[in-house]
Amino acid sequence: MKRLYGLIAILLLFLGFAYVKESHQTNAQTTGTPTVGILQLLSHPALDAIHRGIIHGLAEEGYHVGKNVKIDFQNAENDQSNLKTMSARFVNERANVMIGIATPAAQALANASSTTPVVLGAITDPKGADLVKSNTRPGTNVTGVSDQAPLKAQLKLIQKIMPDMKTLGIIYTSSDDSANTQYHQFAALCKQEHVRLKAYSISNTNDLNQVAQQMASQVDAVYVPTDNTVASAMQTLVATTNAKKIPVFPAVDTMVKAGGLATLSVNQYKLGVETGKMTAAVLRGKNPATTPIHFERRGEMTVNLAEAKKLGISLPKDVVTEAQQHGEVFK
Repeated sequence: MKRLYGLIAILLLFLGFAYVKESHQTNAQTTGTPTVGILQLLSHPALDAIHRGIIHGLAEEGYHVGKNVKIDFQNAENDQSNLKTMSARFVNERANVMIGIATPAAQALANASSTTPVVLGAITDPKGADLVKSNTRPGTNVTGVSDQAPLKAQLKLIQKIMPDMKTLGIIYTSSDDSANTQYHQFAALCKQEHVRLKAYSISNTNDLNQVAQQMASQVDAVYVPTDNTVASAMQTLVATTNAKKIPVFPAVDTMVKAGGLATLSVNQYKLGVETGKMTAAVLRGKNPATTPIHFERRGEMTVNLAEAKKLGISLPKDVVTEAQQHGEVFK
């Protein structure tokens, strides 16, 4: 009989341990500190700025890291297998909300779960990337923020700075959904505005130097859409174009600091802040399926005076003034 009681006691202890372990695993879903999983495709200034903005946005809404929210941040280092593994990690730990920074990261999260809320951290074309049914009414567990660039305003800026331009080049990554979307939109815009556009695509950063050298000998200026691969190797592109005195006009403000000449773009950090605030709303119970994608329409002027000097280009005074008053100037 004593032996039986001993076995029962051991069994009860085991069941109690299992219950406590399960309770810890469901921390975010029931009681205690909620967990937010952040999956970033790779590191470069634009995506890093979005990440910092997300933390700021959460804090503005009362969610402070280490106090009342847990952040599980994972960087996939541009590896598809990492994206899948890290997405599964968030699902297994029962994160309350998952945030995807860059389209491939968001797609991996959406594929990993159809129930856990996913917030898009500045995704150019959510509907085109099959992440939502509609930008106004997502209809899925996904909502978030778009970083769609003001393409028309950017083209006008290029024309203003380069009035004698005959051929404009565009370089983008063929496998990047966001870059592809912007390429087609920008190409249609150039056709409408009677601007001669010559397109160059790469598969990865290993292609960039060779393609950039070819491009720099055939165009008068270069436009770079929202493209994570090119952004991560911006110095390689600029080194090649600078040698030919060819200016680079990127779609993203942080790429101006990395050697671009100028842009009128949405601020990446502010996009991150908006993403953080939307995440906070979801943590409080807002339904992603009925929450419209947020599009930031206000562009800010960013110029690189040091780059202009290297290229021997005189930037219009009103462009510099606007950057000084409402944007950012790199010297």
